[in-house]
Amino acid sequence: MGLFENMDYVFEVYNEGSFSKAAKNLYISQPSLSASVKRIEDRLGYPIFDRSTKPLRLTEFGKKYIESMLAVKKIEKDFADYINDYGGLKTGALKFGGTNLVSSLVAPKLISTFRALYPQIEVELIEGITEDLEEMLDEGSLDMVMDYSMPYADCFDYIKLANEYLVLTVPKGFKINEKLKEYTIDIDDIRNGKILEGNMTPVPLSYFKDIPFVLLKKKNDTYKRAISMCSDAGFEPRKIFESAQQMTAYHVCSSGMGAAFVSSMLLSRVPENPNLVYYKLDSDLSRRELCLLWKKERYLTRTMEEFKNLAVRESKNW
Repeated sequence: MGLFENMDYVFEVYNEGSFSKAAKNLYISQPSLSASVKRIEDRLGYPIFDRSTKPLRLTEFGKKYIESMLAVKKIEKDFADYINDYGGLKTGALKFGGTNLVSSLVAPKLISTFRALYPQIEVELIEGITEDLEEMLDEGSLDMVMDYSMPYADCFDYIKLANEYLVLTVPKGFKINEKLKEYTIDIDDIRNGKILEGNMTPVPLSYFKDIPFVLLKKKNDTYKRAISMCSDAGFEPRKIFESAQQMTAYHVCSSGMGAAFVSSMLLSRVPENPNLVYYKLDSDLSRRELCLLWKKERYLTRTMEEFKNLAVRESKNW
């Protein structure tokens, strides 16, 4: 039996300074209340009330009992308030990670919408490269991550949010474009998702073995896919510029320095650029899925569940 079992009986007597008044408030008889309090005192081993005084006074032991009981009541109330807030998502936190591309194109609107729905939830966005995000998610310093390549790791659960495509983007001034007009695609075909369909003719990547490329850094998923696609096409790309961010690579490509492998998600969100030519690639590596991930078998908090549900709803417009 707990030390504070039936503490409401003791508390009511303490508040009223009288067994008779407390019994009336509790809708029980005075003898019954007196017997209940006596059983509590016997269990504790010391009297709580000095019954020789009117109104009743607390003994030295009783003062400590009431002090401790009030602390217990406060803890109960605080936790009850927390449960109510938790159920209504009035409290909580989420640490969410994404690559630079996700953090710049997808995360801001998603987080803004989530905060509008649940303004008292604290959301922290951590930007990083895929390998670092994977490590942080595995060790528990991140709750969820949005990325491309990690779904293949056994230690993560995930949901697929959107299909994506790496487009070969080439400066318009490169002479190779004159020979490959039959393969060029329109920017609208990228924006409306037609590039994901099977009726568009992909370009053989081997045609571009002699031109310069703008590549991302080695730990980036886009870099790994680009190198593998070029290797499958029989050549190693000639790097003229290296960037940590795909947006930078896109702008360098736009300046005419070299071709780049650019996300269809990015191309769908930037203004049309007359200085670029676009090609569909014939490789499974050019296709990828944007996913929301969390550590396998981890308990999903209400905050995580609602963030996941919102991401699924919002992804229909990506």
